[in-house]
Amino acid sequence: MSLQELLSAPIQNAVEQLFQISMERVEFQSTKKDFEGDITMVVFPLVKQIKGNPVEIGTKIGEYLVENVAEVAKFNVVAGFLNLVISDKYYLEYFNSIKNTEKFGFVTPKEGEKAIMVEYSSPNTNKPLHLGHVRNNLLGYSVAEIIKASGKKVYKTQIINDRGIHICKSMLAWQKFGNGQTPESTGLKGDKLVGNFYVEFDKAYKVEIAALMAEGKTEEEAKKQAPLILEAQQMLLDWENGKPEVIELWKTMNQWVYDGFAVTYNNLGVDFDSYYYESNTYLLGKDVVEEGLNSGVFFRKEDGSVWIDLTADGLDEKIVLRSDGTSVYMTQDIGTAIQRVRDFSDIGGMVYTVGNEQDYHFKVLFLILKKLGYDWSQHLFHLSYGMVELPTGKMKSREGTVVDADDLMEEMTATAQQISEDLGKLEGYSEEEKASLYNTIGLGALKYYMLKVDPKKQMMFNPEESVDFNGNTGPFIQYTYARIQSILRKATFDYSNEVTLADLHEKEKELIKQVQLFPEVIQSAAENHSPALVANYTYDLVKEFNSFYQNVSILGEDNLDKKVFRVQLSNSVSNVIKNAFGLLGISVPERM
Repeated sequence: MSLQELLSAPIQNAVEQLFQISMERVEFQSTKKDFEGDITMVVFPLVKQIKGNPVEIGTKIGEYLVENVAEVAKFNVVAGFLNLVISDKYYLEYFNSIKNTEKFGFVTPKEGEKAIMVEYSSPNTNKPLHLGHVRNNLLGYSVAEIIKASGKKVYKTQIINDRGIHICKSMLAWQKFGNGQTPESTGLKGDKLVGNFYVEFDKAYKVEIAALMAEGKTEEEAKKQAPLILEAQQMLLDWENGKPEVIELWKTMNQWVYDGFAVTYNNLGVDFDSYYYESNTYLLGKDVVEEGLNSGVFFRKEDGSVWIDLTADGLDEKIVLRSDGTSVYMTQDIGTAIQRVRDFSDIGGMVYTVGNEQDYHFKVLFLILKKLGYDWSQHLFHLSYGMVELPTGKMKSREGTVVDADDLMEEMTATAQQISEDLGKLEGYSEEEKASLYNTIGLGALKYYMLKVDPKKQMMFNPEESVDFNGNTGPFIQYTYARIQSILRKATFDYSNEVTLADLHEKEKELIKQVQLFPEVIQSAAENHSPALVANYTYDLVKEFNSFYQNVSILGEDNLDKKVFRVQLSNSVSNVIKNAFGLLGISVPERM
């Protein structure tokens, strides 16, 4: 039982008996480091009802708790804050109740509870995944895992943008400049091969634009009249009309990309339960628009286009169907959301992991779905995140200056190797073990650095800084986990039995208090869609363990009960580290 659960009812009873008023909710917070105490009750909310001195009110409640609640050892009052010191016995009993719980803090989904669908990745099939996709995938995957751990059923999905003019550009460039190249003939991953032709198209297109401008055309005219863009537009029309040879080339090149993506996803450690393809969804939503017209949600303008007026909601008018009857992205997104609920009947909400440049789009989408009367629209969330930049600056796909996701992961592994070799602690490792460790450290550094930052913030990714073995980094936490595994390997005695101690060392108590926070952190991270809360909690836990390690003898302790308890405590901490890092998609090494 958590301290809040333990103390809420007795405090409510105290307030009722002492002041003859009922208290609906008790407000708690962590005790400030400057004061003695394990948990603090905020007294100020009572002052309006009781109309007394907050110190006197707090003192009376504190005295009541010391007398009536065995776990409250003593108290002190500072202004309107009642700081409670909890007995060592409580912490020992609490630790013994959770020490063998492998998934401590995780909640099993309740039967019949609605599921949450989390969408992430959503790439285009004309280029490889890049640094921005890395942040997207890591955020989406981690949020899905955290929501699952909080007690919800979760579906992971993505929508693949596999049609449109940008896809035709790669296809046309391959036809013109490819000489029949394939992933097999070039030794390139399929997504990289296709991405190269997207860059080739842009280079050739720019040459044509320059030539037309030299003939006196304006830049805008040249961009519209360049032969390559006209051919690409014709190819898109041919695709829409089902021209067999265009469809065949489209299927072939898309498959190259899917095969390449699969390798990247596997290396990154993310997965999906379902896939949606824009080529299948781009016509969805038109029937919904028709229904919305009949019900008055949408209106038709004189040119035949269909709109929704959201000005009363502080937004603007938004088009949902062009005058020629073709859909826009909003129409497709409306239709896709509804289709997903049809495909998975237990969906009760969705999370969209998409960059913050689409903030307005999702405000409009969610509002339209609400006005259309879908009850699950109340549980839609845009996991909006900021751009990732490198010290070298921004990235541009069509110019080929993108930081490729595969290259980034390789670089992280190589950096981890260099630092590990410099530290020189790998005696006795086989080459295979070393390679696995470098990968674990490198990817752990990458993921932790990305996820410890609040998703909403724009971030600068510094590869070398992320692999530092000191400070708030993945390798620092992984190293502490490995240190604990070393302690457990050296503990050759039986430490499975429950022990009874008269009291706790201050560092033991602080460590149990930190472990105790984990279930609350999971719930808060799920509610806020923020892996950063889990990441930074884990760092705080590791700092607390290292302070414990430096101040308390573990295997060198003479008293057997204390030694057993400290090994058990170390084991529980390592279990929480492993589970917390699992929620971030990060592996932990047994040795470092």
